[in-house]
Amino acid sequence: MLRRLLALLWLLLLPVLPADAAMDYAKQVLIGADFSSRDLRGVTFNLTNLREADLSGSDLRAASLFGAKLQDANLSGSDLREATLDSAVFNGTDLSDARLEGAFAFNTRFSGVTITGADFSDVPLRGDALSTLCAVAEGTNSVTGRDTRDTLGCP
Repeated sequence: MLRRLLALLWLLLLPVLPADAAMDYAKQVLIGADFSSRDLRGVTFNLTNLREADLSGSDLRAASLFGAKLQDANLSGSDLREATLDSAVFNGTDLSDARLEGAFAFNTRFSGVTITGADFSDVPLRGDALSTLCAVAEGTNSVTGRDTRDTLGCP
């Protein structure tokens, strides 16, 4: 009886991890998948096809989306702070009101994206990507209160 009580107590004292903690979705085809409003901190989506996927409102802090294909995906309101976005493809992607502070996105491709209210503070971007983003940058992030154009350093 004491052993069962101790085992139960030990289980109750284990740290609670996010439901998707340490999940690895690398190299998968997840077209149209619904990951909206989920805790996806630290999840790996490297080289994953996430075309038309819904990741809106999700916590993707420190997630890795290296080389992910995010055409027409919805990442509005998502938290991408410290995420790895290098070599990802954002074509027609909705990043409105997303937080990308400190994300690594140097070789990321952006085309036809919606970035109204997105916060790009401390995100390294290539000159061509920066030009593309500044051409459509507008709005203020609802969480950080920062102007999108200011976070990109647009002229």
